[in-house]
Amino acid sequence: MVTPDVQQSGPDHTAVFAAPERWGLRVQPAGPGRAARLAVEDVALADVAAAVGTPTYVYGAGEIAARFQALARACRSHPTLIGYAVKANSSQAVLTHLARLGAGADIVSGGELRRALVAGVPADKIVFSGVGKLDAELDAAIAAGVRSINIESVEELERVAARAHALGRVASIALRLNPDIDPDTHPYLATGLRESKFGIAMSDAAALATRARALPDLRLVGLACHIGSQILDESPFLASFERLSGLVRALRADGAPLRQLDLGGGMGITYAPGDRELDVERLGAALTAAVAPLGLELVLEPGRYLVGSAGVLLTRVVGRKRNGERDFVIVDAAMNDLLRPALYGAYHPIVPVDLAAGERPPIRADVVGPVCECGDFLAQDRLLSPAGPGELLAVLAAGAYGMAMASTYNSRPLAAEVLVHGSEFAVTRARKTVDDLIADEQVPAWLAR
Repeated sequence: MVTPDVQQSGPDHTAVFAAPERWGLRVQPAGPGRAARLAVEDVALADVAAAVGTPTYVYGAGEIAARFQALARACRSHPTLIGYAVKANSSQAVLTHLARLGAGADIVSGGELRRALVAGVPADKIVFSGVGKLDAELDAAIAAGVRSINIESVEELERVAARAHALGRVASIALRLNPDIDPDTHPYLATGLRESKFGIAMSDAAALATRARALPDLRLVGLACHIGSQILDESPFLASFERLSGLVRALRADGAPLRQLDLGGGMGITYAPGDRELDVERLGAALTAAVAPLGLELVLEPGRYLVGSAGVLLTRVVGRKRNGERDFVIVDAAMNDLLRPALYGAYHPIVPVDLAAGERPPIRADVVGPVCECGDFLAQDRLLSPAGPGELLAVLAAGAYGMAMASTYNSRPLAAEVLVHGSEFAVTRARKTVDDLIADEQVPAWLAR
């Protein structure tokens, strides 16, 4: 059951306008004939909407770079690979930007492997995770020479060995362990619990490591785990480290040539105005200090942390209505554009682009889209500035798991995507038309007769 939004102390825009940088935004001062307005870097969101239309995802390259560099600085005392979790946002422009900053990639499919390589991520910085890797995907990863394939089961271990043998290659692998750590997050985001489909039980790890080292087509290079997402302190990561470190020491004592310890991703961001922020400097210092005595390179797989606050879903109000005691603000973005509120009950701040709109007395309403589902909402029972037809709203913290989870449900073309750099912006994914969707399909010849 999806629950209504958390109780607000005030409208979202009150907090956002006071500290826009928490959500990767700036306020562009008022100019001749216009009020102050929200901007990503030096580009006003209203100018993007005028040029590109809505709904549109807008990403700030500067915010992405700042977050990557902050995490890199936090881990500067120890060799650390920051492997961006491609599933968070697979935009080719975003990937290329991160590759140029020095990021590696955490991938979960053959498609993400191809995207990362095309974006310029070196294969030796790519970690292949995921519980259902296909033979063709394994072949591509082995042929590319990825840094490691994270093994999820004894069956997968044998299958990777067989694929490597068939290709005449030695595959570098890590064992993804399930440390049974509760990260205190949404149940759908908790991947390191005993009942999760992910990872190898700790009780089976030593035997599987022995088997891996006995197979000549495999090279065991490390251990890995990933316990969940939207984690806002270092404690769950350190708990995972404690579970894995004993096995690391035992394997090293037995002569295993381990080189890395992958503690996964899941670093969180600010969504609701009352959310606390991750202290990334403290996190990095704690994790590097823990791993350093083992002499292994640390691997981290942030996704949301790098791109979440860098993204805005720009949408325009279609109309307003009232059913009984409930008010609705209807917008042109919908659950097919941003699924997280319907899927997780996730909270995304929704604010007017024009700061003058924030001076109106707030209303309590649902923000809904045109999709024919009761679950089509971006916010429920939300206190917000009233907005009329044609006005622009910004759905914040939408850079992760927004476009990546989007669909064309109700034959709605995917939103456009825009990347901002300083005072410039470029369309990185053009909006398709319904005719484009139809052109992708085929009608059988027997129906055309």
